[in-house]
Amino acid sequence: MNDKIDERTLSSLDHQYDMARLERIIKRLWITILVLLVLFAATNGLWIYEWNQYDYSDVVVDSQDGGNANYLEAGMNGVINNGPSDSQEEKAQE
Repeated sequence: MNDKIDERTLSSLDHQYDMARLERIIKRLWITILVLLVLFAATNGLWIYEWNQYDYSDVVVDSQDGGNANYLEAGMNGVINNGPSDSQEEKAQE
């Protein structure tokens, strides 16, 4: 009968030890998750900041041979316009 009591006491102590260890592990995992979330938000914020630093401006494209010139519209819509170059328009106005 003493053997059974000792086994129960030991298993209870083992259980308490395991639970304390699991609590420490869970606490570390939560800290890790919070750090990762903060880093994720920071990297997204930095990426958005850098993305907004690009200056979208109009670019005048002049064809070298006096023909039509392809040029991109300002902004990020990606529209390609094909038309007379600036030098042709200036010559036409003169």
